[in-house]
Amino acid sequence: MPPSHPPLALGPFLEHLRKAAGLTRAALARRLGVGSAEVTWWEQRGRLPEPHLLPALAAALGTTSAQIEVVASALPEPLRREILACLAATPVPEPCPTPTPPLPVPALRTPLGALYQGDCVEAMRALPSRSVDCLFADPPFNLGKDYGDGVPDDLAAEDYLAWCRRWLDEAVRVLAPGGALFLYNLPRWNLHLAAHLDRHLEFKHWIAVDIKFSLPIPRRLYPAHYALLYFVKGPRPRVFAPPRLPLPACRHCGGELKDYGGYKDKMNPRGVNLTDVWADIPPVRHRRHKNRGANELALKLMDRVLDIASAPGDLVLDPFAGSGTSLVAAELKGRRWIGVEVGDCQPIVDRLGDLEAEREQLARLREGIDVLFTPATLALRARCGHDTSRYRVG
Repeated sequence: MPPSHPPLALGPFLEHLRKAAGLTRAALARRLGVGSAEVTWWEQRGRLPEPHLLPALAAALGTTSAQIEVVASALPEPLRREILACLAATPVPEPCPTPTPPLPVPALRTPLGALYQGDCVEAMRALPSRSVDCLFADPPFNLGKDYGDGVPDDLAAEDYLAWCRRWLDEAVRVLAPGGALFLYNLPRWNLHLAAHLDRHLEFKHWIAVDIKFSLPIPRRLYPAHYALLYFVKGPRPRVFAPPRLPLPACRHCGGELKDYGGYKDKMNPRGVNLTDVWADIPPVRHRRHKNRGANELALKLMDRVLDIASAPGDLVLDPFAGSGTSLVAAELKGRRWIGVEVGDCQPIVDRLGDLEAEREQLARLREGIDVLFTPATLALRARCGHDTSRYRVG
């Protein structure tokens, strides 16, 4: 620690040490092999660089990774100053880099992607840093469900959160600058995991995904949503293209559920803005669309996530491939993909081997994207006598 006692907020701490070392942001960025905008983001927003960058950053700033980690912690300031004094007297050596394990032989490979069977932490360790454009994670919710051999789902709360932090640290490492990370879990867990991610990434949204047919819990409010966290690496996303949705209408007559009064002719003909409450994601219950006994994500959910935060050709990673919905969506939408699943991969292999029905399902879903009324709703409105002439319908 320099004798001038830098401040203990992470951003000012990093800026103080950089200036004391006589480095501009651009010069520090060149040493680390990152963009100068990232250095600015670390300093202005107080974000902690990924662990694999910390040793080089610490060396450039004349400090240690351990000292940076202490400053970034939530410990009380007097305790942090005491620990820093101890570290200054007895520096902790930088950890030795761990060898990168090889990826296993893929269980499936397509022209766009590869599916691997194995532990997600080990698989992500084999991936290059900053290589993934969009990461979607739907881990087990720790509810004691049966996901098959090798998938424990009944850990003690602290053990579950510690495991989540381990794989999230790898997820942060492999995410490219400007890339998006989505974490789908129960609010109970995402409350803690959002705080962990916020150390490294920029928070964008907590999306409430409506739960259909959930069960009441004694002495609790009725649970009505899953939490979908949306974080970005860096000050702004590289891709942000949320789809517009049709105007909410009665499924029986096509009439508007909200009175837009004299603003009908001013509404965007491509539909209404997407909000952070998604009440239109159906559960996958019909055996025509269900591919496993455990819960399964809706294709509509993954279509929307990939619309928001990826472009054709981008690399999408799902470390908990489950039934393979994210991989199906990526394949159908022209994204490169990597899937990891610790359990049985054969249902995913079978599903990706015959995509015709899901290609048709996705085409039907896309009829409800970037339009003010779907063709079916327009036909229903006409039959029921609703006037659509005041809307700008393309």
